[in-house]
Amino acid sequence: MTTRITTDNITDATIGTADLASSVPLNTQWQSVKTSDFTAVAGEGYFVDTTSAAVEVTLPASPSAGDTVVLKDYARTWATNNVTIASVLTDGSTSENTFSTNGQTVTLVYMDGTKGWSLINEDTTSELNVAPTYITATGGTITTSGDYKIHTFTGDGCFVVSTTGNAPLTPLGGPDIIDYLVIAGGGGTGFDKKQAGGAGGYRESSGAASGCYTVNPRNTSVPGIAVSATTYPVTVGGGGGPGGPPFCSPVAGGSSSIFSTITSTGGGAGSPDPLTSTPLGSDGGSGGSYGAGNTPPVIPAQGFSGLNAPAGGTLTGGAGGAGAAATNGSGGAGATSGITGSDVVRASGGGGGDDQPNPTPAATPGGGGKGGRRCGPCGTSGSANTGGGGGGSGANSPGFGGGKGLVVIRYKYQN
Repeated sequence: MTTRITTDNITDATIGTADLASSVPLNTQWQSVKTSDFTAVAGEGYFVDTTSAAVEVTLPASPSAGDTVVLKDYARTWATNNVTIASVLTDGSTSENTFSTNGQTVTLVYMDGTKGWSLINEDTTSELNVAPTYITATGGTITTSGDYKIHTFTGDGCFVVSTTGNAPLTPLGGPDIIDYLVIAGGGGTGFDKKQAGGAGGYRESSGAASGCYTVNPRNTSVPGIAVSATTYPVTVGGGGGPGGPPFCSPVAGGSSSIFSTITSTGGGAGSPDPLTSTPLGSDGGSGGSYGAGNTPPVIPAQGFSGLNAPAGGTLTGGAGGAGAAATNGSGGAGATSGITGSDVVRASGGGGGDDQPNPTPAATPGGGGKGGRRCGPCGTSGSANTGGGGGGSGANSPGFGGGKGLVVIRYKYQN
């Protein structure tokens, strides 16, 4: 016989072995949820939650013929943490019985002292047609790409989750996992320092939870983040600098960007003229020239080191980027991500400045600024919301600022 059940989350159901009246005795007295070992009482039903640990059930010690006990999987976790009936006379033999199917409902009845207890039904809810749900959330600028929703934060805000996906209950539901891209602010440069600012730290998940798109190759095994119905503050780091006179005055690195458990560190500031030994460029997500990247260290690395320019050289140090270290005065390469629906290169390091009238090289793709030359302020700052490092300053010219960071969140919202 088929019984149809209508609730907020269940649209249609089939009880596999019998109708509801014969599956569970109508006079069953249901008790509060059990999460640890307990002794059952005849005539009672128990919702057994094994989310945290397996549970052992002891049946009544002095039962009468016809006594029943009903057990129901509360959280659909019995396959992970089983429910075991303590050793008891069952169908004529003394043994333990273990139940290990998600969604299971079992009803045991006592027959007599010869045969003991017997299982009179064993139903699962594997045939339930559960209405699918998906993550729903607000915050940032929201766009879509196919079946995926994208929240882009160009400044501080909150990612507010109101519902999560129920993929564990139904193949039509959505996962409760989000993918992310978190880029910190790029480092700046100071007056007449000629050295570049590092790109902001660059951290991302693999994209496996929200469709296949381009990610940095070193991040292809990074899992997404499981979310719950709560508010997640989002911090988007600002770019450091720019610095002005006097010569060798301190200049700041970029600020960190933060989402959930992920912190990307701001890019390091550029160092002074290569003829000057101190202060050196600072460490950061990617290092300013002379500075170390991936500081503090995370796996996979969030960025790379800047270039150490030769003392007295005309090619001065570039800064590290999210994709590579600086080379020969140019900024380190950025990294490509398709999380927003199209491939974009971000977080390149700034190019080194020069006090000679050499041609000004183009900026490295990914938002890093190009370095200045003797011509004066002909370099550029890092581009906004790329985390690009500021270009090195030219002779007797002000420095350039790092680009502000970015946070992007992506998840499945429909089939």
